[in-house]
Amino acid sequence: MRTIVVGYDGTRPAEEALRRASLLARPLGATVVVVDVAAPEVPIPASGAFGLMPYTLPPESDVLPEEELWDRHRAHARAVLEEQGVPHEFTGVIGRPAEEIIDAAEQRGADLIVVGTRDLGFLDRLLGGSVSEDVARGAPCDVLIVRPPPAGD
Repeated sequence: MRTIVVGYDGTRPAEEALRRASLLARPLGATVVVVDVAAPEVPIPASGAFGLMPYTLPPESDVLPEEELWDRHRAHARAVLEEQGVPHEFTGVIGRPAEEIIDAAEQRGADLIVVGTRDLGFLDRLLGGSVSEDVARGAPCDVLIVRPPPAGD
């Protein structure tokens, strides 16, 4: 095993995925590629005349610029991976997370993708499922889906 791609967005499930990827990579001498995906801005419905729902974009002040967010994620991921002595690379992209993680794995000839997961509520499943499920369905290699430990652990 030479290359492990890990989806990372700073959430608790992603933290667990990063930790697990580093623990796997170290004894194997594998490189970890951290893929940090910022989803494109989604328009927010606004009230309109006659029941029409025009869309507005979120105010700029409410949105952390991707580069600043990626820099923070890189700094944290770098600290985790360097602590384990794991070679690593970073890629930050804007797009659909599952598609971008799969694309990074294909481009780098990854042997494994590691992603975190969380328990989805009914509405989450109704609106499209999860990134981890989408990655598992479309990946060009094996996928490890890491569940976070129960709250309080």
